[in-house]
Amino acid sequence: MPKQQSDILNALSKISQAITSESYLDDILKLIVTVTAQALNSKICSLMLLNDKGELEIKASQSISETYLKKPPLKVGEGVAGTVVKTQKPVVVDDIADSKLYKYKDIAEKEGLTSVLCVPLTVKGKSIGALDIYTTTSHAFSDNEIAVLSTVANQAAIVIENTELIVKTKIIQEELESRKLMERAKSILMKQNNMTEDVAFRSIQKQAMDKRKSIKEISEAIILVEELKRCS
Repeated sequence: MPKQQSDILNALSKISQAITSESYLDDILKLIVTVTAQALNSKICSLMLLNDKGELEIKASQSISETYLKKPPLKVGEGVAGTVVKTQKPVVVDDIADSKLYKYKDIAEKEGLTSVLCVPLTVKGKSIGALDIYTTTSHAFSDNEIAVLSTVANQAAIVIENTELIVKTKIIQEELESRKLMERAKSILMKQNNMTEDVAFRSIQKQAMDKRKSIKEISEAIILVEELKRCS
C-alpha cells in the first residue's frame, strides 16, 4: 500500500475514533485538521464555521501562524471558502497568486501558500462551514484527494451536529428542571400564603429580581426552607 494511502486510512481511523470519544469539540476539530494536514502533506489545514453574523471564521487549524489565524472572516459567496459554502461544491485553486477568486493573497504570499483545495461542511443539506488544505508548491489536486477531504469534512460536520444536539438537549433538560422547581415553589407559596398561582409566580419573580438570583435559585431556596420546616 502506498505511504500516502496508508496515512490517509490512518487519519480517517483516528478521526472516526475521535468522533465517538467524549473529548471537547475544539480538541476533536484540532485533531481533525492536524491529522488531515499530515496525511495529505499540507502546510496548512483549517476548518471554518459560520458565526452568528453569517461570516466564515477559522474554528480550528494546525497552523501556528498568527497572521493566518487572524485573517478577517469571509462572507458567504466571498473568496474561495465563501464560494464553497454558497455553492456547496469543492473549489480547487492551482495558483493562488493568479486566482481572481482568492481573497487574501498578501497573507498567502507571506505564508508561502501556492495551491488550495476547499470543500463544504454541510448538515442536512445546510452549509455550516468549509474545510481547506494548502500546499507550498503548485499542486493539481486529484479526485482522490478531493474525495478524502470531503469525507473528512462530512465527519467533522457530524461531530459539530452531535455537539449542538447535546447542548440543545442539556438546555432543554435544564429548562424542564427549572420549571419543575418553580411549579413546586409556587405550590408551597400558594398553600402557605393563600396565594393564587399568578401571585405566587410574581412573588418568585420579584425575589429573583431583588436578590439578583435566577428563578431556579429562588425556587430551590423556597423548597429548602419548606423541607427544613418539615424536619424541625
